[in-house]
Amino acid sequence: MRNMTKVLIIDDDVSFCKMLATFLTKRSFEVETAFSAETAMQKLEEISFDIVLSDVRLPKKDGIEVLKIVKSKMPKTQVILMTGYAQVSLAVDAIKMGAFDYISKPINPQKLLEVLENALESDIPENTKTLKSQKKFKPSEEVKSTTLGTPEYISGISEYSKKLNHYIKLVAPTNMSVLISGESGTGKEYVAKQIHDFSKRKNQAFVAVDCGAIPKELAASEFFGHLKGSFTGAINDKTGHFEAANKGTLFLDEIGNLEYDLQVHLLRALQERKIKPVGSNKEIEVDIRVIAATNEDLEKAVEDGKFREDLFHRLNEFLISVPQLKDRKDDLVIFANHFLEKANEELEREVIGFSDEVLEVFKKYSWPGNLRELQNYIKRAVLFTEGELIEKEVLPDKLLEAKPVEQEGLFKNEHEKQMIIKALEKTGGNKSQAARDLNIDRKTLYNKLKLYKINA
Repeated sequence: MRNMTKVLIIDDDVSFCKMLATFLTKRSFEVETAFSAETAMQKLEEISFDIVLSDVRLPKKDGIEVLKIVKSKMPKTQVILMTGYAQVSLAVDAIKMGAFDYISKPINPQKLLEVLENALESDIPENTKTLKSQKKFKPSEEVKSTTLGTPEYISGISEYSKKLNHYIKLVAPTNMSVLISGESGTGKEYVAKQIHDFSKRKNQAFVAVDCGAIPKELAASEFFGHLKGSFTGAINDKTGHFEAANKGTLFLDEIGNLEYDLQVHLLRALQERKIKPVGSNKEIEVDIRVIAATNEDLEKAVEDGKFREDLFHRLNEFLISVPQLKDRKDDLVIFANHFLEKANEELEREVIGFSDEVLEVFKKYSWPGNLRELQNYIKRAVLFTEGELIEKEVLPDKLLEAKPVEQEGLFKNEHEKQMIIKALEKTGGNKSQAARDLNIDRKTLYNKLKLYKINA
């Protein structure tokens, strides 16, 4: 088998798609995923793939249409179709149109590897080609299992995530100060780093400071630096956070925890863009972009006299609110798989995914600790898991005993409910077609039917 064979997986079932991607990545494939034909077409324009592994049932364009497009534009790319609706006639038609092979769901991992190996060894299929008899796959001893790097920031696919990502890309190229609000564990620092990475300062320093962890008596030294001998214990010159972030971005995490007296010094530095190290008479000019984050209501803190109003307005040139995990249920599987990859790397394990029962538990839980809590539970589960899938038995009682919570906000509204009812009426109750018309996967539709108590 070739090293780092490029495979594109197309499936609107996010959970299955991610699980399959993890499985193949562990076996030395370089994998990209797409949850719609449209996204797949964009990736095919940018990357040359050896194999396209596509579900037959997709929103808008189906797998057969994807096959036709791929074979017309990229004839050397092998296409393998997957479906949960096994039909011999469909298999034969797909082969005649140029598909290499056809696999039924649920996918047998060994069979999948055999088909992929045969696809790589095969010449371009002829129009009259019939289904192949598969030989037993024997992985080459020279090929070692690798894990593709996953970026720390995961964009997500939910409406909340799309809005968040839009705001990030909108404000990033500017020099505006940004205030990021959100509950603890929602990933505010990752959002700040993403803003920096999309900014004109991306090649300069990103300095993160936990304002709540700085002792009052050392705050001036931490922020602005000091000279040797300026106070007891100052045995060397120290560069402060402002100077360290010069030309780059200074991220002030949990800004609401900063002592009131220190807020005055911070405001002056932000206004004048000049700092004076402790023990020095010389001012140093700094060119920084400031991003602050808080899990508190700073406007209320201003009203209560705990936070300076002028500093609040200086920081709040652009506000970004990071949603709670319970409001991003469409992103849950994406985040879970990301944390699974990290846990596997840290614990030197090879767990490939989650059982359906575990995913249902995840979706019903309210996640008060947000992404941080999800990451901790997954790491714990990986440690206890002995097989390839995380099962319910390794989850803590807190998760298993939690009462289901209804999705709120954007995902639960009368307008969406009526859209679903109309789609079902239009398709005569055909849920698969209704899901395609609504541009959502089947599992999401079933969850929404349960959420809105729609009998169909």
